Amino acid sequence: MNSPQPTVSMADKVALIDSLCAKARILPVITIAREQDILPLADALAAGGLTALEVTLRSQFGLKAIQVLREQRPELCTGAGTVLDRHMLEAAEVAGSQFIVTPGITRDLLEASVHSPIPLLPGISNASGIMEGYGLGYRRFKLFPAEVSGGVAAIKALGGPFGEVKFCPTGGVGPANIKSYMALKNVMCVGGSWMLDPEWVKNGDWGRIQEVTAEALALLD
Repeated sequence: MNSPQPTVSMADKVALIDSLCAKARILPVITIAREQDILPLADALAAGGLTALEVTLRSQFGLKAIQVLREQRPELCTGAGTVLDRHMLEAAEVAGSQFIVTPGITRDLLEASVHSPIPLLPGISNASGIMEGYGLGYRRFKLFPAEVSGGVAAIKALGGPFGEVKFCPTGGVGPANIKSYMALKNVMCVGGSWMLDPEWVKNGDWGRIQEVTAEALALLD
């Protein structure tokens, strides 16, 4: 019996990720602790210039946040992060996620996503992880945790054997090193949460979040 064909080709999904990352440049990694924070937090990020949002499924409000944002802020591009298995992938799809990000890979999750219409940015930390995804058609990866995994030097080195591959480094990326990452030809965007200090969110300091977000993007101009 032939395997089912993917509803969207891997090449098309690579193109979707490229378009998303080119527009985003910085992908904020968001964990929602309170339901009432969903809209004002997203609005603060958008006002600062970040309109592609990775909402992690680390909290009980992750899927709810994706649903709310897709319904009430359709102009934003909302994806699911910290997707760990195919069940979470399916739940994120149902919630309306427009892209999926994982911290690592399993063969099962990679294969499930091949047949999903939603693009996946799989997390890897070494060449072996890239090769696992490469064999299934993946060409865009999240390097996580970026700094611990070698940072800028690692990405430069990986560019040798993997000329088609591009990365979104996440984990330890911030104002001090963002320009060094973005200067690499095989980096398409970076992920981070430094503009989302938990105290600012807890206190509803949305103006501060907007300000720091705008400052982060200004570093790339």
